Amino acid sequence: MKYLTVAFWAAIFGEIVGYIVSQMTSAIYDPIVVAVIAVVVGELAIIAIPAVSGSAIAEKSKAKN
Repeated sequence: MKYLTVAFWAAIFGEIVGYIVSQMTSAIYDPIVVAVIAVVVGELAIIAIPAVSGSAIAEKSKAKN
């Protein structure tokens, strides 16, 4: 369920940011491409951030011992 929630909010925030950036740069706004990119980045973040943080915590606890 966590991954669906992240995908939903990543798509919404991605659409907002994508629209603003396309208006500022006079680029063509394609909502499907923006949504796909935002969801992929959001899902990668939800997987990678805990993995990196978990390894940092593990290394920190090893250094204390």
